[in-house]
Amino acid sequence: MPLSLIKINHKLSLQQTGQHAPGPVCVDFLSGKSTYRHHHGGGKNQLIAKAVGITSKIKPFVLDATAGLGQDAFVLATLGCNVLMLERSKIICALLEDGLNRAKNETWFRALSLKLVCADAINYLKTISSAPDVIYLDPMFPEKTNSALPKKEMRLLREVAGDDIDSEKLFFEAVRVAKKRIVVKRARLAPTISAQKPDLVFTGKSGRFDIYFPSKINRAAFSAALVTDQGSPCLNY
Repeated sequence: MPLSLIKINHKLSLQQTGQHAPGPVCVDFLSGKSTYRHHHGGGKNQLIAKAVGITSKIKPFVLDATAGLGQDAFVLATLGCNVLMLERSKIICALLEDGLNRAKNETWFRALSLKLVCADAINYLKTISSAPDVIYLDPMFPEKTNSALPKKEMRLLREVAGDDIDSEKLFFEAVRVAKKRIVVKRARLAPTISAQKPDLVFTGKSGRFDIYFPSKINRAAFSAALVTDQGSPCLNY
């Protein structure tokens, strides 16, 4: 179905058109759901907080390389992290920029460290000047043909951005750059992002976080693992 970017109630929204089209999608950091999670979300006891290594004394610099609609980045920022979002889709970036601009009218939001760069994550990581403590990945994997339809936001994100077919290359680039850990968000029963086994896993009811420590990875052997198909390119480390 065709997609349109339109203003609805002063919010830039992505609207699918046509018969039986779902409602619009926007980025709203001030919505009831977002602010409720900010105030009552469980703090550093949340799985995502444990996954990135948040403690009462440690608030890491997190680079969210697959920002999407920014929900996870927002949660991490409210927990005290310095968060940089990367998003390569210009349409999704426009939604994020609109959400950030509207939220900046609130004093409590301006106190957060949540920034956005519209860029391809792989290219950005190759030229980054200040390495983050944590690189957070939530790649969009191809749907299973027999799976239930995902929620509205995921359906529209997939329409706009497509599957992250280069997610393994992004993961390997993250291993090269991250100081302390790489966190990969996955569905609970989904395969890992690569053949490399995670060093730590936090599992919830429907999802899990796979954690990798760069210091424990043999990067030379890891780089060779990129060659999974004949003629496929290999990154040099």
